[in-house]
Amino acid sequence: MITSEIPVSTGERYQLVSITDEVKQAVREAGVDEGLCVISSTHTTAAVTVNEDYDRDVPRDLAAACRAFLERLDVRFDHMEGNSDSHFLTSLFGQSQTLLVRGGAPDLGRWQGVFLAEFDGPRQRTVRVAVL
Repeated sequence: MITSEIPVSTGERYQLVSITDEVKQAVREAGVDEGLCVISSTHTTAAVTVNEDYDRDVPRDLAAACRAFLERLDVRFDHMEGNSDSHFLTSLFGQSQTLLVRGGAPDLGRWQGVFLAEFDGPRQRTVRVAVL
């Protein structure tokens, strides 16, 4: 297994940042032709997701949908730090994604990309990529 790290800077509380190019580079540098790639957030308030990475409105729309979703929830969060919503969204999205590696590259669909989903920004984040 070959592991690398991707630093990610976020500028908003809820934000999806494409890390597709960095993930592709990590897979290339690992030199694995066929296998698996695990992309993992090391944070409890930031997730990893795969979604459309062609239209730049999609990540903004998803962040807006997260805000609207939370506003409609009839729930009171008691966490002292005031970021239970961030923990909740990270649990819904998931801390990691696993992709196939084919031909030395992540097996993404034509429009797909990999995103760090920030739910407690702005922050400096770390995403780990393991290629097996």
